[in-house]
Amino acid sequence: MIGCLLLLTAVGLAAGIPAARALNRATWPEREPVLGLWVWQCLVATALLSCLTALVLGLAAVFRTLRDALFDSAPPGVLAAYGFSTAPAWATGLTLLLASGAAWTAAVLAGRVRAVRQSRAATRDRLRARAPELPVGLPAATSGPLLVLEDEYPDAWWLPGSPPQLVVTTGAMHRLTDRQLDAVLTHERGHARARHDWLLHLSAALAEAFPRVPLFTHFCEQTHRLVELAADDTAARHCGHVTTALALIELNQHRGVFSCASSRRALGDRVDRLLAPPPRLGRRKRALIAVAAALTPSLPLLITFAPGLDALD
Repeated sequence: MIGCLLLLTAVGLAAGIPAARALNRATWPEREPVLGLWVWQCLVATALLSCLTALVLGLAAVFRTLRDALFDSAPPGVLAAYGFSTAPAWATGLTLLLASGAAWTAAVLAGRVRAVRQSRAATRDRLRARAPELPVGLPAATSGPLLVLEDEYPDAWWLPGSPPQLVVTTGAMHRLTDRQLDAVLTHERGHARARHDWLLHLSAALAEAFPRVPLFTHFCEQTHRLVELAADDTAARHCGHVTTALALIELNQHRGVFSCASSRRALGDRVDRLLAPPPRLGRRKRALIAVAAALTPSLPLLITFAPGLDALD
């Protein structure tokens, strides 16, 4: 068991610090934002699984009742292979630390889910109040997939939910051409289809729960950036790179976000990326990265079950 705990701790630390920093410095996710999001999710899953499996082993070592429940049907050699009877004192401390982290993570995630649901309900109520009134007999304006608001301010966004709803103001419709408006709506549909909302909430919750862990802080920052690049690519494939770039400019230039002093200079970088698309990775390299990332979360499971499998041989 001592060896398993040490290996699981090493895997969790490696995913949480050096691997996260290396991936944060990498430039290829900008060329392949969907693949980049997948790799980040696999890296986070690896760290969380390492902590979870280490917690289960630690609890089995500390609490005999749990150990008996887990290994009740296992051959005697399996229980001996884990060496629970020789668990050192530091294993108890590590288990308590992991248990505290798991409880804190669960509390933060539960709070985030509750806050998101309340926010969505309040937003839908506000939109329902702002939606134009239609004649009796017609469906409510807020019940369709697209809601148009009477507002001179040009804006468009998507409201997550079941089903998701696209919201666009009349100011945006007047400012954008038909093709540019189609690009904006396609961008927002890309967010909705990929369910980027829950990925954003998860990354934000983990960064809030553990602000000093590089993996979670970088995961939050990169997720907010990569989901926009992925949606830009979706719009560019359907409506063209230039049209999508012009749509971003027309929809945001009045906010001053393209000035050098703006803190939202990232939007200008998105426009530059659309006008000069970076070279994409080769198909073989993309496949290798995707497979390697998918296999990484299996490391904690292999480490955990290795002693039991060896005992059965």
